[in-house]
Amino acid sequence: MTTLGLIGLGRIGAFHTETLSGLPELDRLVITDERTELVRQVADKYGATPVDSVAALLDSGIDGVVVAAATPAHAELTLAAVQRGLPTFCEKPVASTAAESARVAAAIAASGVPVQIGYQRRFDAAFAAAKAVVDSGSLGHLHTVRSTTMDPAPPPLDYIKGSGGIFRDCAVHDFDALRWITGQEAVEVYATGSVQGDPLFTEYGDVDTAAVIVRFDGGALGVVSNARYNGRGYDCRLEVHGFNDTVVAGWDQGVPVGNADPVNDFPTGTPHHFFMDRFTEAFRTELSGFVQVVKGGPILGATVADAVEVAWIAEAAAESLRRGTPVRIEEVRQ
Repeated sequence: MTTLGLIGLGRIGAFHTETLSGLPELDRLVITDERTELVRQVADKYGATPVDSVAALLDSGIDGVVVAAATPAHAELTLAAVQRGLPTFCEKPVASTAAESARVAAAIAASGVPVQIGYQRRFDAAFAAAKAVVDSGSLGHLHTVRSTTMDPAPPPLDYIKGSGGIFRDCAVHDFDALRWITGQEAVEVYATGSVQGDPLFTEYGDVDTAAVIVRFDGGALGVVSNARYNGRGYDCRLEVHGFNDTVVAGWDQGVPVGNADPVNDFPTGTPHHFFMDRFTEAFRTELSGFVQVVKGGPILGATVADAVEVAWIAEAAAESLRRGTPVRIEEVRQ
């Protein structure tokens, strides 16, 4: 019998509730959120057990915890679960800043409790296949890796206000994919961006469109494109270029692009609407893997150490945007 507790029933938390409730290896799911009426509604819909507080959830006899609350609460909730000795799955990021992420990581490492971080692209079939090709060496020396994340529309501006900005909220998925795919560490970041949509992005010190160049210690260059406005659909693609060959992920029939070639009709499918439909299977595989972690298995996804390195890249990108110059990772690392 395996029982998980889930904290937070916002956009991703409600989605995780649906995913977890469908996992045959999970026997029971306990859920909580500050909005008690929402907890009851979601519990009724998915057959979960509702409780009225985080303390009640931690005391409910669960075997592990999924933290899906708002970003500012990630560190506190994850540490609370770890202090109970409960294996924990925390949605990215670990904490609001890289420095805080590093402090949380140190506490987790000292505890010995396994904590997995939610970077679901590692579990996508196409991304995993691209990683396998890279690891085989058949591409030769990697020179460029391009990662794209473009949302069809911005999330609510209240969410943006507390998200930490486009680099810490959105581009971290690209940064994680770049580190994972290349097996290299970032040494320098140059970021630029603009606000072409809602002016509130400017008031929050954020941008709605960004481009980032990441230089890695093995010589590879990462090229990241992010946007909050991409009306055709959710665009998430990866291109890995080596001296010998190239592989891509995300170029499926649902990729939200219009092909201008008059003799080629690819893609012909319905464009991906959002990350939840694009990565439905990846999320399921990721959370199923976490259930195995709870049962004593290894973490096959992103670790807290991985998440801290990604956080430093995001920190450097934010500082580069502010300065208008490249920023070395060692300049921001504390």
